[in-house]
Amino acid sequence: MKYIFLFAALLFGAQPSYAQQKPEVVIATDITNFWNAYDKITATKDSTQQLNYLNQLFINKGTPGLKAMMQVRNYTAKQYIDAINRYPLFWNSIRTNTLKAKAFASDIAINVSKLRKLYPQLKPAQVYFTMGILRSGGTTLNNNVLVGSEISMTDEYTVTSEFPDNYKNLGNFFKTNPIKSLVFTNVHEYVHTQQKSTQINTLLGQCIMEGVAEFMAVKATGQASPTFAMFKSNINTQRLKQVFARQLLNSINYGYWLYNDEQNEFNERDLGYYVGYLICQNYYNKVKDKQQAIKQMIELDYNNDADLLAFVDQSEYFNQKSSALKSQYEVSRPAVAGIKPFKNGANDVNPATTQITIEFSTGMNKRSRNFELGPLGMDNLMRVQRFIGFSDDGKQMTIEVELKPNRRYQLLLGPRFMNKDGVSINPYLIDFTTAGQ
Repeated sequence: MKYIFLFAALLFGAQPSYAQQKPEVVIATDITNFWNAYDKITATKDSTQQLNYLNQLFINKGTPGLKAMMQVRNYTAKQYIDAINRYPLFWNSIRTNTLKAKAFASDIAINVSKLRKLYPQLKPAQVYFTMGILRSGGTTLNNNVLVGSEISMTDEYTVTSEFPDNYKNLGNFFKTNPIKSLVFTNVHEYVHTQQKSTQINTLLGQCIMEGVAEFMAVKATGQASPTFAMFKSNINTQRLKQVFARQLLNSINYGYWLYNDEQNEFNERDLGYYVGYLICQNYYNKVKDKQQAIKQMIELDYNNDADLLAFVDQSEYFNQKSSALKSQYEVSRPAVAGIKPFKNGANDVNPATTQITIEFSTGMNKRSRNFELGPLGMDNLMRVQRFIGFSDDGKQMTIEVELKPNRRYQLLLGPRFMNKDGVSINPYLIDFTTAGQ
């Protein structure tokens, strides 16, 4: 049966100005299709037949939401088959919950309607209950809310005994009974469809973007945030503020603030949501016109540093102006002090050189690094044949290379090179030319 639940009566019945717009819908056919395919797939050991069932009964029949989720998370048919075969106890333990999608449709509609009262400019979006492969409980693409039902509709009884060690965070998350927060999660994701972007250039911008969605979900639903690491009594908020201020303008590298389980002094993941929420809460409480405050938060360009920092200053969350924090951040950034056995920019490097050592101004995080192409692209890339490692104090890093004569080489050290406090380097270009034979 195709689950399509129109929101028109709830969301538009009392608002004639929306009469000509396409009504929001919750679409859950991907869940039904998945289980139809699952039953066929698990009834055979023939890998070719398994792929055929998956494609015919699930992917080819998939909603735009499923296709969007596969695009955003880079899911492939083979990955689905591998997950189905590896985790049978897990899949069987979530089946009943995922088939409850129909029961949540009206509650989602009611709370989206509440969101519209807070933000009358709310644009229509569609909510898709999809089935993924354990890499997203919820995300968005354009005006689509994409629910990863295999994560968002779990509970404390979900079986995780088959999972590898790197999925440990999922087990902890399932114990919080995510299905009980499903409506809240959808409102959070719905807010993302209204924002200018969800791919932000700085840690501060990304945290505020998430914080706005969390804050608005709290205001619309009237519920306390269920997001992991939110409102924990063991978090020293003043210390949290101090530590975050040292890293707020990091680009790309989100450290332990968002989307990962990297160890930190607070022993909590995703604290960036909490910091972003607190900034928004401060701002909202200080502005007299609450509806204008909401409009400002949702429509803020989180990639515009000037606007973003002005917003933070208005919130008065930090004890200093953002200009001072920015200056302190730049001063605190680690730097590349030099390279050995030659100077960067040299034109006569011995092509027999097989190791290069990069020296840093301070001890670096030994687990984090990234190499990128230089401006001249692939043709001039100095390939890292082997990463030898950091020195004990983290101030030197050695790589193994293979060079040819009369060649110009480039390699860019990216922002995932960071010090022990999680502060990134400015990208550093290694650029040199080898001598002739």
